[in-house]
Amino acid sequence: MADITAAMVQELREATNVGMMECKRALVEAGGDKDKAIRLLRERGMAIAAKKATRAANQGLIAAAGDGKTGALIEINSETDFVAKNENFQAFVKAMAQKSLGMADNTITEVTKAEMAAKIAEIGENLVAKRNIRYTLQGNGLVATYIHLNGKLGVMVELGCGKEAGPVVQELAKDLTLHIAACSPKYLVRSEVPADIVLAEREIAAKQVTGKPANIVEKIVDGKIGKFFSQVCLVEQGFVKDPDVSVTKLLEAKGKEAGDTFTIHRFVRWQLGE
Repeated sequence: MADITAAMVQELREATNVGMMECKRALVEAGGDKDKAIRLLRERGMAIAAKKATRAANQGLIAAAGDGKTGALIEINSETDFVAKNENFQAFVKAMAQKSLGMADNTITEVTKAEMAAKIAEIGENLVAKRNIRYTLQGNGLVATYIHLNGKLGVMVELGCGKEAGPVVQELAKDLTLHIAACSPKYLVRSEVPADIVLAEREIAAKQVTGKPANIVEKIVDGKIGKFFSQVCLVEQGFVKDPDVSVTKLLEAKGKEAGDTFTIHRFVRWQLGE
């Protein structure tokens, strides 16, 4: 067997942009023949994938998968919107979304490495498996997902309840995903908002009030901070279908209708390329 030196591996890597371990493996299989090793890597799609990996990928799709008990969102980027609209690529992303139901959060890059390399070679432009997240339902309730704008926006929410999830839960979860997509909350509740952000908002609000007694200023600032929370916290936002009713009041009303108690455990909202 040919002696594969570090210099040989580095030379092959510079020629193909493929990782060191894959280059060494190819050289071993090729008996130290660089051209044969390059051919092996090209046959596997790796050299093509690595070369194209230097090109920007900021288009693509967000996709979802789930069965109500488990849900997942993934984002796979492409260089062009043309590829994002390609049925082949769309089917691939959906398949990867199904696969992500068994993945830990943000492991998609490594888990789908082989599939991505093959698809890059097939499609002919750079693709990037950017991120993935999975929710597993705790107790009774429903994990719901929603994809908007043809894969440009994705939402997932976990809604908990005291009983088995029925039609009211399913309808409510759907409405919540639509609301989150439209209203873009940043946090679930006030306690999740970082203290430095709240402090900065208070300082801004205070500077907007001049020439009034300190106690009056404090009340005005408190009012402005309350409005700020109602804009960024999901449970305090006005429901998108009836802005006069907060999401909290909506949960209470639907709970009475179903004879149950509904709670939003968590949510995520992704915008393509953010």
